[in-house]
Amino acid sequence: MRAPTGTQFSLSLGDSSATITEVAAGLRGLVLNGVEVVHEYPEHSLPPMGQGIVLVPWPNRIKNGTWTLDGVEQQLDITEPSTGNATHGLLRNTAYRVAERGDSYVTLQAGVYPQHGYPFSLETSVSYELTDAGLTVTHAITNESDVPAPVAVGAHPYFVIGSVPTADLTLTISAETVFEYNKKFIPTGEVSVDGTDFDLRGGCRVGDVSLNHAFGKLTETGGQNIHSLSSPDGQRVELWTDSNFGFVQAYTPREFPLETGTGQAIALEPMTAPANAFNTGQGLRWIEPGDTWMLSWGVRYRSAS
Repeated sequence: MRAPTGTQFSLSLGDSSATITEVAAGLRGLVLNGVEVVHEYPEHSLPPMGQGIVLVPWPNRIKNGTWTLDGVEQQLDITEPSTGNATHGLLRNTAYRVAERGDSYVTLQAGVYPQHGYPFSLETSVSYELTDAGLTVTHAITNESDVPAPVAVGAHPYFVIGSVPTADLTLTISAETVFEYNKKFIPTGEVSVDGTDFDLRGGCRVGDVSLNHAFGKLTETGGQNIHSLSSPDGQRVELWTDSNFGFVQAYTPREFPLETGTGQAIALEPMTAPANAFNTGQGLRWIEPGDTWMLSWGVRYRSAS
């Protein structure tokens, strides 16, 4: 029986390994230095709650699936019926093709073709590579249209640290602002985290927060934006992004499907733009015809000292 996410690409380097899916170029599992750091779902399941998928040409939601291009309203297909929004781009159900393959790396490619609400052609790729430092993910988006094309990029990994209960992990987000939302999860404003429960620069126990929020004004350290999860015994998983990823989404569902039933999970989603970017323009990149946009993020693991 073929897996719902297509061919599974297994990467390995020393005691690190990753599983990448053909459909959505998803990160289905990740082990670094022998420790599971991304929640791995079963091969014969669909990605639960968007687990690991690549989000192109926009992450998160577009309000009512509508936006305006040169004075003409565009109508995207509604892919989130519960809110009436278009969500997570156009490639979440697309099978990518292999461009390069090795023991520790794979590059997958997929095209975006003109369609309802998005009259542009893109060639996209995503490369996953295990190194001694962890996992590096590199996206490349080429505009094959005759006019500039609006693009934003995201990913949707759910993190763990081995068998440590997710609720007991400490979440740290290096951000100065957080987005407020309406009941359809469309931003209504961006406010300072100072003096609020959303100031996670000093860390907060995952089980003590309820998040489905984007954060902005990220603080760079050594040219990277770094967010982390740490365990009570001192283990640490870091999500790092380059400067193209100006936003990060934190999502803490308490009914995530686990082998033992359902429970607490934590997604940290690197994003180049927040929700509804096609309408607000915030973080949106217009790629000129023939140009390519390249950007990277990755995951590191640090053992307890």
